[in-house]
Amino acid sequence: MLEYRAEIALWALSGVLPLIMLGVWQNSGAASQAGWSPDQLRHYFVAAFLVRQFSVVWLIHVFEEDVVSGKLSPFLLQPLQPLWRYFAAHVAEQATRIPFVALMLLALAWMNPALLWLPSLQNLTLGIAAIWGAFLLRFLLQTLSSTLCFWSERAAALDRLLVIPYLFLSGLVAPLDTFPPAIKTVALATPFPAMVDFPARLLAGLPVDLSAGFLSLMFWCGVLSPLCWLSWRRGLRRYGAMGA
Repeated sequence: MLEYRAEIALWALSGVLPLIMLGVWQNSGAASQAGWSPDQLRHYFVAAFLVRQFSVVWLIHVFEEDVVSGKLSPFLLQPLQPLWRYFAAHVAEQATRIPFVALMLLALAWMNPALLWLPSLQNLTLGIAAIWGAFLLRFLLQTLSSTLCFWSERAAALDRLLVIPYLFLSGLVAPLDTFPPAIKTVALATPFPAMVDFPARLLAGLPVDLSAGFLSLMFWCGVLSPLCWLSWRRGLRRYGAMGA
């Protein structure tokens, strides 16, 4: 991962959507109508930026290439489950992001010191735990999508369909409190708010239902885990490539 640090810097820069949305929401009165102060809005979107940076999952793009090219075959002959390799690569990529994200935060502090704050130790600890839960949930969701590569050579195109609900229902482009009640209810019935809204609120020190948030993470991880295992087992029966 260190060999590709320049590319990772570009990936980190591509995750500034929450900061862009902060500029949009600051110039509108919708947040204040929802009862949010300017400081709460700033802290939320900066926290969402951090959550997005450390919960990125790109498994399907690499896995699709490995399946189509046959690179998956030697991995299947080894005693380590192949998904652990991809998981380890994601963790390594997260570690290499830290200095780039730190530099971006310093740049934000230089431009506008009010954007940054010091969360309490409790909020920081719970926020980090929630970010890891969000990462695991996104990894499982994309693992399930990746197993479609056993049936289709263009499964990544199907996974892109999940980007739309992820953007709009996770709280990435707008806080859920600004949604109409019916849409907010629909959003909370999906796994997407647990991926951004919940950990961002924890980091920002905003009111949040702690037990409901972590229960949502555990529930969706519990739902997706057996589905991933079943889809992987059935997909391997269809897999055929050089060396398999």
